[in-house]
Amino acid sequence: MNMDLKQGKRSENIIIADADYVDHVTFDLSVNFERMLMRRVPRADLARWIDCIALDGGLREGEHETHVIMVHDGKKGEMENFVPSAFDEINGKAFKDNLGEFAISALEVSELTDKDSLMLEILQIAVSQPEVKRIMVVPNAEDSDLYARMRRALANCDDEKVVTLFAMQPMPGGKFRQEILGYSLMSALGIKGDELG
Repeated sequence: MNMDLKQGKRSENIIIADADYVDHVTFDLSVNFERMLMRRVPRADLARWIDCIALDGGLREGEHETHVIMVHDGKKGEMENFVPSAFDEINGKAFKDNLGEFAISALEVSELTDKDSLMLEILQIAVSQPEVKRIMVVPNAEDSDLYARMRRALANCDDEKVVTLFAMQPMPGGKFRQEILGYSLMSALGIKGDELG
C-alpha cells in the first residue's frame, strides 16, 4: 500500500472516504435539491466538503495536518459531481486553509482485494498508529456489511483517539462518534439552511 500510514511521516488526522459512494450520494442529493429548490445545483466543492468532514470530526481552526484518502474502484477516472474531480489530478495534491493542511491521496482498489476490505485495512492501520489522534471515515454503509465490520474493528480502539463514522442515517452505535454525511455534502453543494425553511 503506497501510503504515509505505514511508513514515513504520519498525519495526526486521517480522513478515509469511499469516493465512489460519496459521489453517488452527492448525485442523489443534487437531483433531489434541484427539484425542491427549483434551481440548478452546482457540482460540489471538494475542498469545502473535506473541511466540513474535518469540522464534523472535531477538527478546529489551527495548524493541523490531515491526510485524506479517497478510495475508488478505478472504473471511472473521476468523481462526476465534484470539482476538482479527476483522481489523477487530486492524487498527491494538498491545500491549506484555516484548519491546516490537507494532503490528498486517491487510492485505487487493486485486483487483489475489494474496496470494503481495503477501507477496513486502512482504518485498522490508522487505529494502530500512535501518532494518529483523529480518524474520520465515510464508508458505504448502505450496500455492504462494512459498517458492522468497522464497528467490530473499533471495539478495542484506544480511548485517546477520536473516531467519527459518517452515514446518511443514524446507525448502530459503537466506540466512535457518528455524524450525518448529508450535511457536509449540502454545504459543499452550496445549499444553505435558509433555502430549506
